[in-house]
Amino acid sequence: MNHIYIIECEDGTLYTGWTNNLEKRFAAHCAGKGAKYTRSHKPKAIVYEESFDTPQAAMAREYQIKRMSRKKKLDLIASREKHGL
Repeated sequence: MNHIYIIECEDGTLYTGWTNNLEKRFAAHCAGKGAKYTRSHKPKAIVYEESFDTPQAAMAREYQIKRMSRKKKLDLIASREKHGL
């Protein structure tokens, strides 16, 4: 399974990425071995996740989310939380 995810960092910023192993990737971010961005913006929690059958579908969705404004990302996160997903 392939996942896109949004991490909330301790400074309140958001990071979006994709992986085929969400737990391992988050641990790498927390250990400072993930993306360059999360090395300087310490990850706090995964606040959003979607699953896809193919890496291509996950990367396409990641691209869509990365192009969203911060407000739209927060709305996306809130809509998931509102529906208990």
